[in-house]
Amino acid sequence: MQRAISTHFHVNHRLTTALLDRIHTAGVPLVEIFCGVQHVDYHNKAQVSELAHWFNDSDLQLWSLHAPMYRDEVWGRSGPAAVINICEREKVRRIAAVDEIKRAIEIADYVPCKYVVQHIGVAYEEFDARKIDAAFSSLDELSVFARQRGVELLLENIPNGFSTAERLTWFLAETHLNIGFCFDVGHANMTGSIAAEYELMKDRIRSTHVHDNDGTDDTHLAPLVDHGGTIDWKETMQLLRSRDDQYPLLLELKDAPDKKAPLDDALCSFERLENI
Repeated sequence: MQRAISTHFHVNHRLTTALLDRIHTAGVPLVEIFCGVQHVDYHNKAQVSELAHWFNDSDLQLWSLHAPMYRDEVWGRSGPAAVINICEREKVRRIAAVDEIKRAIEIADYVPCKYVVQHIGVAYEEFDARKIDAAFSSLDELSVFARQRGVELLLENIPNGFSTAERLTWFLAETHLNIGFCFDVGHANMTGSIAAEYELMKDRIRSTHVHDNDGTDDTHLAPLVDHGGTIDWKETMQLLRSRDDQYPLLLELKDAPDKKAPLDDALCSFERLENI
């Protein structure tokens, strides 16, 4: 499996070409950019152009974009209006959420990539059948917009009532949307058995998010490096390797202020996972 890493490990700081240089120098060939406005301001064409010029001269490949979750720079703490939710039943708010995500997808006009990872609903949101039409309309529109840029939309399993493996497969069967999955190992550890979640999603998995936690808190720990994780990595790597050419091993780790060398921890995780 190819190594890949999300810039989530530096998400509370501005994304710079210096960070991308460090990722490239570390020998990681694929990167996912996490589209938080505090990290990459996708409304700022100057910043996007700077990144594009760097990628044009580099062998590092932009594998995917993670769609924005908030409009503000403080993870939605500025108020409810900052939350981006494609399940909004109020049409004006749903359209605003879709438009914000489109602005992030436009990065692909400057830097080609394969995928954009999208959530249905927000963390811990309860299932509401009345919101399914809103989710369908949003994803149908976003899928077309992404395909026009050569990008495929992927749905991520997250801990809420819309996005367990069972709900996601049901949703696609009901709506007939042709969308793949990003399998998040840490989230699967929180919502049920990793093996059971993987079994339901495996045919549509195109990318991954790999991190650890205690089964309750979404702490995005570095596998086999950070303490407090409960995932059985021997079993999990066996599952992931069962479809080896379908997706990379993409680490999505926390941005922790106490981490002095987060990229070194990521490289250690890669090595230990690969040696299982």
